[in-house]
Amino acid sequence: MKDLIKYIAQALVDHPEQVEVSEVVGEQTSVIELRVAKEDLGKVIGKQGKTAKAMRTILSAASTKVRKRTVLEIIE
Repeated sequence: MKDLIKYIAQALVDHPEQVEVSEVVGEQTSVIELRVAKEDLGKVIGKQGKTAKAMRTILSAASTKVRKRTVLEIIE
């Protein structure tokens, strides 16, 4: 899941070397934290949050396949 989010984020931003993804694993829920350069934050979130919502939808579909709940947090 972590690699999937990193791949998508690096394709969207101008500074792919500054993309950082960390994962906090719980028993049933994992939290994936995404950090990007400040000037790329808008590109990851998108207009009215549509890009972020799409990333969360893809993550949800992928995590359902492995029967685990995954949440995406975009950190400033």
